[in-house]
Amino acid sequence: MNKLFKYILFTILLVVILSTVYNLYPEVKFPENKTISKILVKKSLRKMEVYSDEQLLKTYSISLSKVSIGDKKIEGDMKTPEGSYIINDKNPNSSYHLNLGISYPDSSDVQEAKLYGKPPGGDIKIHGIRNGLGLVGKLQRLRDWTNGCIGLTNKEIEEIYNNTPIGTIIEIRP
Repeated sequence: MNKLFKYILFTILLVVILSTVYNLYPEVKFPENKTISKILVKKSLRKMEVYSDEQLLKTYSISLSKVSIGDKKIEGDMKTPEGSYIINDKNPNSSYHLNLGISYPDSSDVQEAKLYGKPPGGDIKIHGIRNGLGLVGKLQRLRDWTNGCIGLTNKEIEEIYNNTPIGTIIEIRP
């Protein structure tokens, strides 16, 4: 074997080992018997904070849409909306391991889209990884991959799904 081949093989092996360790490294547990009353998304930081009243319960690293900068204006722009909304749906049968619906578009989003002569879009969710691909785990955080939604690991969406009632406030900031 030549040195280049050994170097490439070593690099691949190292990447596989480090990826596995990263994916299996334990996360902070969600506090027991707590209900989420507010969700705060900070798009530029790729973070989502969940609160019970004013108490921060946990911070999650998230993936966003492929076009992550800017507010959603119209259907198909691949952006995650910005503003204050509510969790208006819970879907246990999603094609992306569980999801929480976000009340986008609101009336101001509809009016803004009319200025462009296009529909505002919809179906903005907080969701896990596409069914059948759950082994990706935390590696999903390495790039933005959604179509305007907020992506989490399957374990993370389970925590949030199980502890977030319909009507919970979600604020999405740039």
